[in-house]
Amino acid sequence: MKKLFAFMGSICFIAFLCDPVQAARPLSANQPDSVYLFAYATNKNFNRNGLHFAWSKDKTKWFCLGPEHSYLRCDYGRWGAEKRMITPFIIQSPDGWWHCIWSLNEKDGTFAHAASKDLIHWKRQSYPVMAQGKNCLQPEIAYRHETGEYTITWISSSEPAGSTRYSTTTLDFKNYTPAKSCSGSSNKRETFVLTDTPETGTVHKVAWETVENLINEYQLVAYKNQLFNEQAADDPVRFAWLKPLHATLLVDTRQSFPISQHLFGVFFEDISYAADGGLYAELVQNRDFEYDPSDKEGNDKTWNSYKAWSLTGNQMSFHIDTVSPIHPHNPHYAVLDVASSGDGLANEGFDGIVLKAGEKYNASLFARLLNGGKKGKLTVRLTGKNGEVYGTAITRPISSKWEKYTVSFTALQDAVDARLEVVPQFTGKIGLDMISLFPQKTFKGRTNGLRPDIAQTIADLHPRFVRFPGGCVAHGDGLGNIYRWKNTIGPLEARKPQRNLWGYHQTAGLGYFEFFQFCEDIKAEPLPVIAAGVPCQNSGTGGSGQQGGIPMCDMPQYIQDILDLIEYANGDVKTTWGKKRAEAGHPQPFNLKYIGIGNEDLITDIFEERFTMIFNALKEKHPEITVIGTVGPFCEGTDYEEGWEIATKLGVPIVDEHYYQTPGWFIYNQDFYDKYDRNKSKVYLGEYAAHLPGRPNNLETALAEALYLTSVERNGDVVEMTSYAPLLAKEGHTHWNPDLIYFNNREVKPTVGYYVQQLYGQNAGNEYLPGKSSLAGNNNPAVQRRFATSVVRDTLNQVVIVKLVNLLPVSIQTDVKLDGLTNLASTGSRTVLTGEISSKTAKPVSDSIPVGPEFSCSLPAYSFTVIRIKINS
Repeated sequence: MKKLFAFMGSICFIAFLCDPVQAARPLSANQPDSVYLFAYATNKNFNRNGLHFAWSKDKTKWFCLGPEHSYLRCDYGRWGAEKRMITPFIIQSPDGWWHCIWSLNEKDGTFAHAASKDLIHWKRQSYPVMAQGKNCLQPEIAYRHETGEYTITWISSSEPAGSTRYSTTTLDFKNYTPAKSCSGSSNKRETFVLTDTPETGTVHKVAWETVENLINEYQLVAYKNQLFNEQAADDPVRFAWLKPLHATLLVDTRQSFPISQHLFGVFFEDISYAADGGLYAELVQNRDFEYDPSDKEGNDKTWNSYKAWSLTGNQMSFHIDTVSPIHPHNPHYAVLDVASSGDGLANEGFDGIVLKAGEKYNASLFARLLNGGKKGKLTVRLTGKNGEVYGTAITRPISSKWEKYTVSFTALQDAVDARLEVVPQFTGKIGLDMISLFPQKTFKGRTNGLRPDIAQTIADLHPRFVRFPGGCVAHGDGLGNIYRWKNTIGPLEARKPQRNLWGYHQTAGLGYFEFFQFCEDIKAEPLPVIAAGVPCQNSGTGGSGQQGGIPMCDMPQYIQDILDLIEYANGDVKTTWGKKRAEAGHPQPFNLKYIGIGNEDLITDIFEERFTMIFNALKEKHPEITVIGTVGPFCEGTDYEEGWEIATKLGVPIVDEHYYQTPGWFIYNQDFYDKYDRNKSKVYLGEYAAHLPGRPNNLETALAEALYLTSVERNGDVVEMTSYAPLLAKEGHTHWNPDLIYFNNREVKPTVGYYVQQLYGQNAGNEYLPGKSSLAGNNNPAVQRRFATSVVRDTLNQVVIVKLVNLLPVSIQTDVKLDGLTNLASTGSRTVLTGEISSKTAKPVSDSIPVGPEFSCSLPAYSFTVIRIKINS
């Protein structure tokens, strides 16, 4: 499945290469039989630049390959300060394989290993734990021909005791003997001066062909990078000579082939406050008093159980307790010690509470009297910062045991920064928990429902599926943070909140039941994603990101939890988990058809072992469920290649590919799926977006995505699903840019990219009609690649849909011929998205256009045009 580019041809690479390398490269007639190859890693960028090479004829004059090109990078630890490669050591075994080991950091008792046949394509990395030492520094490797064993030695430094050398042996770099201390020292590294800087590494005598292949690799990378970094800002120079164009699109409607009916969907992840404070309609922040400093890893001293709460006077005190809570999953609750009635406990909401005059709101809370206090009532009210009262209600008398109290009121006026107050009408001590406020007008009127404007904006995309509950959120930061679906169902007070991987708190109020219900409400297939028994490869816990994996003794129960999910979604009401679904208010099955296993995982032996167990169990117990696997976070590289190998070996029906790329990448990779093997797994392009410097979501990124999606439709027989990512982000709380939909407490702000997704979602087909487009008198590849077309047929609604993308600074007059169709309407609907290429506010405009088997239309510069033509009976 590896993708190659046929760019070499007539391209001159010299401008993109390190001058010393090019100058010193021998002519093919005089090239040496062998040279010295130097493998090393620099201290630059805190040791995060990976493995480098240089070559020399005589170990005196060295030529860097790159010089900063990375042939191998470390995958261990979090992005940012980690993923370091320190003192790499390479040897070549008798079978031709190159083995590289390196130190990861100054603290962990493990080193890294990877192997390669050609020093370019590396197999999966592993990180064997050597518990005897405090850390693993300056690892070295030696091979014993007599036994076929590899001996690995390293230094472990522990102050003030000093340093000790340890060793272990292995035959396969999978199983290691226990580490033991050893005497002596062995320093097989050498130091040379490269570009005025001493570097230390290993030296090897290799055939010139090996070096030449390394040179070709970084030349190709350099050339591709130049193409992929093309931006529309340079178009005035790049296309200064270009005049308005004329194009022809010939479509043979008799040569149609079926494409996926689930091609366009959405991916929801609780990132950037997408759930609590966003799609989930709860207006009270920290309603459960479960905010914890660990949510933000101790970096925010104000982030605790008191967050968002305050007192309205000085006649009452407030503290958090854990004695006899409502439920063990929610151990914290507030205790009010009321000296004089009239003061209250107030919640500021998520950046304030927005109210709409005349609309009704439901408030609820759990309360109990403490220490035999007198019975009394609570006043629940909405107030403004200047004391305005926007609505008020009174509960029934509070009892001495935990009970739920519910009130409703109508907002008297609009407000953008209201707060909710709970005011005891008696003195004494009272316990409060799960203090909640919802608008009655949720999406579809659901209890514990969704914010209607955000939910409707998603529904307007016409998604065929919804992937949830996230990407990285699903497999979590370490084993203890893996998202467990069973913690998110049932009564709200019994759900188990946890730290959100993105650095805040998840109430689990928006849980699996609500996700399934939302999918049903918008007529989209539910696609839950479950961790593959391993946490996020960028975890900061559990060995600095090393995938320890769920212990094998616990895997049967973990697999049973996944089987129980299927029963919860699809089981009869008489089954254990089907009954729980019915008790939540949905006796009918949700008709689950897909389950994703894994997300952007580091493809290791630990991953493969657990994924295989889960996949085989689902295949045996529920062959009707389509499993979607994972092939890492990128569209190339080790995880991608190894993930595809596993998918092919196991026969995984669909794999989840992810890539965030520049607009230039999307322009020059429109043939990405043309070369895919139709007999292997289908593809779910689960996360993608076009990224420019500064990460705007503007017309340029949107049109690059529209351009690329024409090729996805063309390959709709192998690409089963796609979803842009991320979907949602709250202004002022974004962890990632760009996003498809931004919002605040008052409004929803779809982006330009949103309208591209909407135009594809609302104009999808189930048949692709092959066509041939051409630009008259222009064979320039840069021009041709910026004009793309796609024609599909929706047989259910009997329409032909023509999509035309012009990513050029000039207009294109286009003649369309739909050969084989004569019974077409004479008028079609046209929608055009266009504007200044840097626009962040461009919106589509619709009108009518004369159509038929043959018609013409003009495509404005920088535009996406969709034309719908009705097929008459």
